[in-house]
Amino acid sequence: MLTVDFDWLGLKSGERLLDAGCGEGRHSIEGLIRGARVWGMDMDMPSLLKARFNLGMMAKAKMTHPEGRYLTHIGDARHLPFPDETFDRVICSEVMEHVDDDNRACAEMVRVLKTGGTIAITVPTYFTELINDALTWEYFHNSPGGHIRKYLPGRLARIMRANGLDIYHVGFKHAFHSIYWMIRSVVGLHDNNQPITKAYRTFLTLGLYSKLMRRVERFFNWFFPKSVVLYGVKR
Repeated sequence: MLTVDFDWLGLKSGERLLDAGCGEGRHSIEGLIRGARVWGMDMDMPSLLKARFNLGMMAKAKMTHPEGRYLTHIGDARHLPFPDETFDRVICSEVMEHVDDDNRACAEMVRVLKTGGTIAITVPTYFTELINDALTWEYFHNSPGGHIRKYLPGRLARIMRANGLDIYHVGFKHAFHSIYWMIRSVVGLHDNNQPITKAYRTFLTLGLYSKLMRRVERFFNWFFPKSVVLYGVKR
Protein backbone atom coordinates (compact mmCIF):
# COMPACT_ATOMS: atom_id res chain seq x y z
CA MET A 1 0.00 0.00 0.00
CA LEU A 2 1.50 3.32 -1.10
CA THR A 3 2.07 6.18 1.31
CA VAL A 4 3.19 8.68 -1.34
CA ASP A 5 0.66 9.92 -3.91
CA PHE A 6 2.55 9.83 -7.22
CA ASP A 7 0.16 12.31 -8.80
CA TRP A 8 1.13 14.89 -6.18
CA LEU A 9 4.79 13.96 -6.62
CA GLY A 10 4.40 14.62 -10.35
CA LEU A 11 6.46 11.67 -11.59
CA LYS A 12 6.58 11.30 -15.39
CA SER A 13 7.77 8.50 -17.64
CA GLY A 14 11.52 8.59 -18.26
CA GLU A 15 12.33 10.63 -15.15
CA ARG A 16 14.88 9.59 -12.54
CA LEU A 17 13.45 8.60 -9.17
CA LEU A 18 15.40 7.94 -5.97
CA ASP A 19 13.54 5.82 -3.41
CA ALA A 20 15.70 6.50 -0.34
CA GLY A 21 14.91 3.80 2.20
CA CYS A 22 12.97 1.69 -0.27
CA GLY A 23 12.29 -1.23 2.09
CA GLU A 24 10.84 -4.08 0.07
CA GLY A 25 10.19 -1.80 -2.89
CA ARG A 26 6.52 -0.76 -2.81
CA HIS A 27 7.19 2.79 -4.04
CA SER A 28 9.96 1.66 -6.38
CA ILE A 29 7.50 -0.71 -8.04
CA GLU A 30 5.01 2.10 -8.60
CA GLY A 31 7.77 4.21 -10.13
CA LEU A 32 8.66 1.34 -12.46
CA ILE A 33 5.01 0.94 -13.46
CA ARG A 34 4.94 4.63 -14.37
CA GLY A 35 8.02 4.35 -16.57
CA ALA A 36 10.59 5.96 -14.30
CA ARG A 37 14.27 5.09 -14.01
CA VAL A 38 14.23 3.98 -10.39
CA TRP A 39 17.08 3.79 -7.91
CA GLY A 40 15.95 1.79 -4.87
CA MET A 41 18.27 2.28 -1.89
CA ASP A 42 18.21 0.89 1.64
CA MET A 43 20.62 0.07 4.47
CA ASP A 44 18.89 -3.23 5.30
CA MET A 45 20.19 -5.96 3.00
CA PRO A 46 17.31 -8.48 3.51
CA SER A 47 14.77 -5.79 2.61
CA LEU A 48 16.85 -4.69 -0.35
CA LEU A 49 17.06 -8.25 -1.68
CA LYS A 50 13.27 -8.53 -1.41
CA ALA A 51 12.91 -5.22 -3.26
CA ARG A 52 15.19 -6.44 -6.04
CA PHE A 53 13.24 -9.69 -6.31
CA ASN A 54 9.88 -7.88 -6.38
CA LEU A 55 11.05 -5.41 -9.02
CA GLY A 56 12.51 -8.21 -11.11
CA MET A 57 9.31 -10.24 -10.96
CA MET A 58 7.24 -7.23 -12.03
CA ALA A 59 9.56 -6.55 -14.95
CA LYS A 60 9.69 -10.22 -15.96
CA ALA A 61 5.90 -10.41 -15.95
CA LYS A 62 5.81 -7.27 -18.14
CA MET A 63 3.63 -5.49 -15.59
CA THR A 64 5.73 -2.33 -15.83
CA HIS A 65 6.05 0.53 -18.31
CA PRO A 66 8.32 -0.22 -21.31
CA GLU A 67 10.53 2.74 -20.40
CA GLY A 68 10.87 1.68 -16.76
CA ARG A 69 14.33 0.73 -15.49
CA TYR A 70 15.55 -0.09 -11.98
CA LEU A 71 18.68 -0.46 -9.91
CA THR A 72 18.88 -1.47 -6.24
CA HIS A 73 21.85 -0.76 -4.01
CA ILE A 74 22.73 -0.54 -0.34
CA GLY A 75 23.26 2.99 0.92
CA ASP A 76 22.83 5.58 3.64
CA ALA A 77 20.57 8.61 3.18
CA ARG A 78 23.10 10.72 5.11
CA HIS A 79 25.84 9.95 2.56
CA LEU A 80 24.30 9.58 -0.89
CA PRO A 81 26.75 8.35 -3.56
CA PHE A 82 25.34 10.54 -6.34
CA PRO A 83 26.43 13.83 -7.97
CA ASP A 84 24.48 17.02 -7.34
CA GLU A 85 21.12 17.34 -9.13
CA THR A 86 20.93 13.74 -10.33
CA PHE A 87 17.23 13.00 -9.75
CA ASP A 88 13.95 14.50 -10.93
CA ARG A 89 12.01 13.10 -7.95
CA VAL A 90 12.91 11.73 -4.52
CA ILE A 91 10.85 9.64 -2.11
CA CYS A 92 11.79 9.08 1.52
CA SER A 93 8.99 7.09 3.15
CA GLU A 94 8.98 6.21 6.87
CA VAL A 95 12.75 6.65 7.17
CA MET A 96 13.48 9.96 8.91
CA GLU A 97 12.19 8.72 12.28
CA HIS A 98 15.01 6.12 12.22
CA VAL A 99 17.86 8.47 11.28
CA ASP A 100 20.07 10.03 13.95
CA ASP A 101 20.82 13.15 11.87
CA ASP A 102 17.59 13.91 10.02
CA ASN A 103 18.78 17.37 8.94
CA ARG A 104 21.81 15.90 7.16
CA ALA A 105 19.66 13.23 5.49
CA CYS A 106 17.31 15.93 4.19
CA ALA A 107 20.24 18.06 2.99
CA GLU A 108 21.68 15.10 1.07
CA MET A 109 18.37 14.28 -0.61
CA VAL A 110 17.95 17.92 -1.63
CA ARG A 111 21.52 18.01 -2.93
CA VAL A 112 20.89 15.15 -5.38
CA LEU A 113 17.49 16.55 -6.43
CA LYS A 114 17.35 18.77 -9.51
CA THR A 115 16.29 22.39 -9.13
CA GLY A 116 12.53 22.43 -9.62
CA GLY A 117 12.33 18.72 -8.78
CA THR A 118 9.98 17.38 -6.15
CA ILE A 119 10.40 15.28 -3.03
CA ALA A 120 7.93 13.46 -0.79
CA ILE A 121 8.94 12.74 2.81
CA THR A 122 6.62 10.69 5.02
CA VAL A 123 6.82 10.08 8.78
CA PRO A 124 4.47 8.56 11.36
CA THR A 125 2.10 11.05 12.95
CA TYR A 126 2.88 12.34 16.43
CA PHE A 127 -0.53 11.22 17.71
CA THR A 128 -0.17 7.55 16.76
CA GLU A 129 3.45 7.44 17.94
CA LEU A 130 2.40 8.85 21.30
CA ILE A 131 -0.33 6.23 21.71
CA ASN A 132 1.89 3.30 20.72
CA ASP A 133 4.64 4.52 23.02
CA ALA A 134 2.12 4.60 25.85
CA LEU A 135 0.81 1.11 25.04
CA THR A 136 4.20 -0.60 25.09
CA TRP A 137 7.65 0.36 26.36
CA GLU A 138 9.16 -1.66 23.50
CA TYR A 139 7.85 0.63 20.75
CA PHE A 140 10.65 3.19 21.10
CA HIS A 141 13.02 1.89 23.74
CA ASN A 142 13.61 -1.78 22.93
CA SER A 143 13.42 -2.11 19.15
CA PRO A 144 16.76 -2.31 17.29
CA GLY A 145 16.57 -0.06 14.26
CA GLY A 146 13.34 1.41 15.64
CA HIS A 147 12.05 4.95 15.88
CA ILE A 148 14.23 7.45 17.72
CA ARG A 149 11.98 10.51 17.58
CA LYS A 150 8.38 11.66 17.15
CA TYR A 151 7.52 14.31 14.53
CA LEU A 152 5.06 17.12 14.53
CA PRO A 153 4.55 18.18 10.89
CA GLY A 154 5.94 21.63 11.68
CA ARG A 155 9.30 20.21 12.71
CA LEU A 156 9.71 18.26 9.48
CA ALA A 157 8.53 21.26 7.45
CA ARG A 158 11.15 23.48 9.09
CA ILE A 159 13.92 21.00 8.24
CA MET A 160 12.74 20.82 4.64
CA ARG A 161 12.49 24.61 4.26
CA ALA A 162 15.92 25.14 5.87
CA ASN A 163 17.39 22.86 3.18
CA GLY A 164 15.94 24.71 0.21
CA LEU A 165 12.49 23.19 -0.24
CA ASP A 166 9.10 24.88 -0.53
CA ILE A 167 6.21 22.79 0.83
CA TYR A 168 3.36 22.65 -1.68
CA HIS A 169 1.13 19.89 -0.30
CA VAL A 170 0.47 17.89 2.88
CA GLY A 171 -1.23 14.50 2.84
CA PHE A 172 -2.43 12.03 5.49
CA LYS A 173 -2.53 8.26 4.98
CA HIS A 174 -3.20 4.83 6.49
CA ALA A 175 -5.80 5.32 9.21
CA PHE A 176 -6.43 1.56 9.25
CA HIS A 177 -2.72 0.99 9.90
CA SER A 178 -2.99 3.17 13.01
CA ILE A 179 -5.30 0.52 14.46
CA TYR A 180 -2.97 -2.28 13.31
CA TRP A 181 0.00 -0.89 15.22
CA MET A 182 -2.10 -0.25 18.30
CA ILE A 183 -3.17 -3.89 18.23
CA ARG A 184 0.44 -5.03 17.89
CA SER A 185 1.51 -2.77 20.73
CA VAL A 186 -1.07 -4.41 23.00
CA VAL A 187 -0.85 -8.10 22.03
CA GLY A 188 2.85 -8.32 21.18
CA LEU A 189 4.91 -5.92 19.12
CA HIS A 190 7.29 -8.58 17.79
CA ASP A 191 4.81 -11.44 17.44
CA ASN A 192 3.65 -11.34 13.81
CA ASN A 193 1.75 -14.62 14.20
CA GLN A 194 -0.46 -13.54 17.09
CA PRO A 195 -4.05 -14.45 16.00
CA ILE A 196 -5.53 -10.96 16.38
CA THR A 197 -2.59 -9.44 14.53
CA LYS A 198 -2.88 -11.98 11.70
CA ALA A 199 -6.65 -11.45 11.40
CA TYR A 200 -6.32 -7.67 11.16
CA ARG A 201 -3.47 -8.00 8.66
CA THR A 202 -5.81 -10.09 6.50
CA PHE A 203 -8.35 -7.26 6.73
CA LEU A 204 -5.70 -4.77 5.56
CA THR A 205 -4.79 -7.02 2.63
CA LEU A 206 -8.42 -7.18 1.55
CA GLY A 207 -8.47 -3.41 1.65
CA LEU A 208 -5.99 -3.33 -1.23
CA TYR A 209 -8.69 -4.76 -3.50
CA SER A 210 -11.78 -3.00 -2.12
CA LYS A 211 -12.74 0.44 -3.44
CA LEU A 212 -15.22 0.82 -0.58
CA MET A 213 -12.57 0.16 2.08
CA ARG A 214 -10.20 2.62 0.42
CA ARG A 215 -12.91 5.29 0.43
CA VAL A 216 -13.73 4.63 4.07
CA GLU A 217 -10.05 4.86 5.00
CA ARG A 218 -9.66 8.15 3.12
CA PHE A 219 -12.43 9.57 5.32
CA PHE A 220 -10.77 8.38 8.53
CA ASN A 221 -7.39 9.68 7.37
CA TRP A 222 -8.64 13.10 8.48
CA PHE A 223 -8.99 11.89 12.09
CA PHE A 224 -6.24 9.38 12.95
CA PRO A 225 -3.79 8.84 10.08
CA LYS A 226 -0.74 6.67 10.62
CA SER A 227 1.46 8.80 8.32
CA VAL A 228 1.83 12.40 7.28
CA VAL A 229 3.33 13.20 3.86
CA LEU A 230 5.03 16.49 3.06
CA TYR A 231 5.64 17.32 -0.61
CA GLY A 232 8.32 19.86 -1.44
CA VAL A 233 9.87 21.44 -4.52
CA LYS A 234 13.54 22.46 -4.69
CA ARG A 235 14.09 26.18 -5.00
